Amino acid sequence: MGKKKVVVGVTGASGSVYAKVLFDRLIELQDQVQDVGVVFSTNAREVWKLELGNSDFEKLPFTIYNSNDFMAPFASGSAKYETMIVAPCSMGTMARIASGISNDLMTRAADVILKERRKLILVARDTPLSLIHINNMKTITEAGGIIAPASPSFYSKPKDFEALAKTVVDRVLDLAGFDLHSYRWNS
Repeated sequence: MGKKKVVVGVTGASGSVYAKVLFDRLIELQDQVQDVGVVFSTNAREVWKLELGNSDFEKLPFTIYNSNDFMAPFASGSAKYETMIVAPCSMGTMARIASGISNDLMTRAADVILKERRKLILVARDTPLSLIHINNMKTITEAGGIIAPASPSFYSKPKDFEALAKTVVDRVLDLAGFDLHSYRWNS
């Protein structure tokens, strides 16, 4: 299996723990990773600080791109990033992706992934859902994206928030094609 080029988008939706655990897992899976490009929405850093009580996103071993940097490699299909994961994904970001509005690097990267028929995985983190949200999810699914709601599983008996978030993150990494050891139902 070849090494993967992945874009990770982090929005200001509640659920920064999903992004943190995703980054931790990508570090653990570094033998399967060629490159990870990261883009934070305007509010993502503030929500991370509020929810996790730190600024550890500043210490990530990945390149973090400014949300208006359209020169980032994954702003073009020719860079061949095969997967984009947005975790957590706000409904506003999802709406812009569904509408094809590429007004920042995150939505441009998602647009590129979809147009190149590559894998876009959105970890939706909101409840309840309006019909507008559901229709946006339908539009993205019909365009080839995957909606992976941040709905953790409990059968592995997670011991803390990070272990709970890991149940979602591992499922997302499975969808992205990573080979990982994770709790498997009835195995």
